[in-house]
Amino acid sequence: MRQIFIDTETTGLEPKLGHRIIEIAAVEMHSRRLTGRRFHRYLNPEREIEEGALQVHGLTSEFLQDKPKFRDVVHELLEFVEGAELIMHNASFDVAFLNREFGLVELHPLSEYCHSVTDTLKMAKDLHPGKRNNLDILCERYEVDNSRRTLHGALLDAELLAEVYLAMTRGQDSLLMELEDPSALDIVENMRDLHLMVLVPDAEELEAHAQQLDMIERESKGKCLWKRLEADAIVEIG
Repeated sequence: MRQIFIDTETTGLEPKLGHRIIEIAAVEMHSRRLTGRRFHRYLNPEREIEEGALQVHGLTSEFLQDKPKFRDVVHELLEFVEGAELIMHNASFDVAFLNREFGLVELHPLSEYCHSVTDTLKMAKDLHPGKRNNLDILCERYEVDNSRRTLHGALLDAELLAEVYLAMTRGQDSLLMELEDPSALDIVENMRDLHLMVLVPDAEELEAHAQQLDMIERESKGKCLWKRLEADAIVEIG
């Protein structure tokens, strides 16, 4: 399944008070590999930006004045994310803003267009209970380079989140990845053509082996599994 990492920047913290999305970015991953496909837009929110939000992302009303409005890019966004698992950090925040924007253009909630939504903040809290789990902390914890993150930016944060997610889930689905890798399947297929060399032990090696089994039998007080298997094999042959 495709996975899409999404981040937004906004005019403020509360969509119910009329705050809007001013930047949205999404990067695509397939089989735990970033594909290079991404969606990134700055948006004209048609309202002022709160000073607190400006300090976080640095996006001014002047910069956004000539940018498209959400309604101008929404169908392109939906085409990019449709049917995928969406992954966000503090998903409730981004989903609330996206649903507000969809409602303003008379579209269904986000859940109608994607397969599912995964919240990496919840994942991090489950993995590291009682600790801080914001994106900067997770980058430090998982040794993801975030030195370019002097301000919040949707595209950079989506890319960092993808790296953090890979680090948090490292080891999961590794067997599936190998089976999905055509080169791994080639290796398995080629092994069927191998002719293994069988080395038959000589009399001295057989004697040493028998002595070792006798010692194990004595130390385990008659519980040497190899001897039990050997006895069973003799009975079957007989």
